[in-house]
Amino acid sequence: MNNTSQIFIKRTEILDKINHFSSRNKAFLFAIDFDGEYGFVLSPEESDINGLRYDIGGVKNTGESAKNEPFIFGFDAVSFDTYKNAFEKVVLHLKRGDTYLLNLTFPTPLRVNLSLDQLFDQSRAPFRLFVPGCFVVFSPEVFVRIADSRISCCPMKGTIDAAIPGAAQQLMSDEKERYEHNTIVDLIRNDLSMVSTHVEVTRFRYIDRINTNRGDLLQVSSEICGDLPPDYRQRLGDILFTLLPAGSVTGAPKEKTVEIIRAAETYSRGFYTGIFGFFDGHSLVSSVSIRFIEETTGGLVFKSGGGITALSDVESEYQEMLKKIYVPVV
Repeated sequence: MNNTSQIFIKRTEILDKINHFSSRNKAFLFAIDFDGEYGFVLSPEESDINGLRYDIGGVKNTGESAKNEPFIFGFDAVSFDTYKNAFEKVVLHLKRGDTYLLNLTFPTPLRVNLSLDQLFDQSRAPFRLFVPGCFVVFSPEVFVRIADSRISCCPMKGTIDAAIPGAAQQLMSDEKERYEHNTIVDLIRNDLSMVSTHVEVTRFRYIDRINTNRGDLLQVSSEICGDLPPDYRQRLGDILFTLLPAGSVTGAPKEKTVEIIRAAETYSRGFYTGIFGFFDGHSLVSSVSIRFIEETTGGLVFKSGGGITALSDVESEYQEMLKKIYVPVV
């Protein structure tokens, strides 16, 4: 156990605390694990006392990132054969129609000369969180934003090495990537329809450039929006849990796909592919917990993966998983 172990609570208490804070317009920081069963909800003061550091959509309790210094960054990835074995299990379910898209992930032990807090200092990303003794996450992906009774979600699906000639055109024209992205956009539209009205896709398939210590990546996102009822702050926790787990890191249909994920993957995701965010008393911004490094008894572990469809090639998917093992450096 670490010195922040006392901050973690279970699902019912998380939901109640979010509803309590939001209905009273009180600020809080939160994180919820992939299974939606474990996490924390802390006031800004409690976050500071427990040594948590965050920069979430510009809301932060930390200064500017430290100047980037050279650092050792190596890893010992799962073998291709091990990955292929899990991939083939997923393909069987795809052929049976049990799932149409599944996000398959693996843990990768790291060889680095920096601690979690130093990695936080060296990184830059729209959404960053450091929990002492537990994990650091530097995510590029929005989960939901909520302001003035308007909810928006920006799923990120589709990745390519920016150094490849014609990378953007190749990414946007790739049949597998297009199918994967469209599937998730449709899933998120359905999810938002459970908590809001007038759901619409306001931006479709736009490209972001991600700077990393292993070269730049291009990633594709879309924006889906809806209108929440005027009293949404009274049940903000219920709204968040209705949308969990995040569709972009599970697949479709969500419930059956999560069942397959648990059978195909060889480890517990924990807080990886969960969510974290900040409510400032009026609006909420949250992120999917990807680009994630966890502290374990054996050292630091990076968790990464990608979406598998019937059009997927095992070698390409394996390489995508490896490409996502990076630190977005300053």
